[in-house]
Amino acid sequence: MVQQQRAAVTRAQIVHGAAEMFDKSGFDGASLSEILEASGMTKGALYFHFRSKQELARHIIAEQHRISIAAVEAIAAQDASAIEQIVMLCHEMARQIVHDPIVRAGIRITLELSADDRGPAGPYLDWITAAQALTTHAIAEGDLLDTIDPSTFARFVIGAFTGIQTVSQVLTHRTDLEQRVDEMWMFLLPGIMPTTRHHGMERIRAARTDVPVTGSSDAQDQAALTN
Repeated sequence: MVQQQRAAVTRAQIVHGAAEMFDKSGFDGASLSEILEASGMTKGALYFHFRSKQELARHIIAEQHRISIAAVEAIAAQDASAIEQIVMLCHEMARQIVHDPIVRAGIRITLELSADDRGPAGPYLDWITAAQALTTHAIAEGDLLDTIDPSTFARFVIGAFTGIQTVSQVLTHRTDLEQRVDEMWMFLLPGIMPTTRHHGMERIRAARTDVPVTGSSDAQDQAALTN
């Protein structure tokens, strides 16, 4: 049992070191030697858990996806309108990007690998699917104009968020990301909500999840043994 726990901690340290280097240098820029140095592990330990840098990157992307989908599920369980849940989702995604190295690394290498068709589309498609379902519910609840196409709007929101977080990274290393996401909704809501619902815009802009999702399963494995 102790051996299994130590193996889990070793794996978590490798993943954390890889996430640190992928976030800093990207997939192509991060070398295995830098990953080993950042994780404090040997090459043998790395290859015991991951056969290649590609497999390690796929694992980090999968963890980032798991964290994001867990956020979607946590937000869906809250007692909030659908439009509030869309706003919550954007802010929770922003919080994860700022505070979780696995999420940052997963998003960076997904975008990098997608430039030459090596990256998975699944994470973005799942975000879009979740946003589309919420948009459909928000229209039914009367908080969004019934002329809005849910699929088109969902793609727009996820695309807008992706652009905002990218520009925020370039200009301020994401220190202003929370503010920029709030500004996105400040500009969007008046144009997508019926005028009869405009009185609720400030409440909707202020919507945040009270059960933020944090940490990858690897990080939880490491914490379980070190605590």
